[in-house]
Amino acid sequence: MLLLSQLAIGEHATISAIEAEESLYHRLSALGFRVGKPISVIRRANFNGPLHVRLGTTDVILRDSEAARIHLQSEMASKRA
Repeated sequence: MLLLSQLAIGEHATISAIEAEESLYHRLSALGFRVGKPISVIRRANFNGPLHVRLGTTDVILRDSEAARIHLQSEMASKRA
């Protein structure tokens, strides 16, 4: 299982699950985080700072702790299946 917080810069993946408390789940959903959506990491801040991610044409900045709640399926794994 791959987490968004583990995705390398420039890698692409697809959201497979979001495991968060209700308020965070609704916030992420409102920002466009939904199961099945493609996502990529644009850049990371130093010292476990926020991640700059792209969902389609939308750019979002997330805390590392929030990114650790988003489970992904890498594109390489889905191409092998």
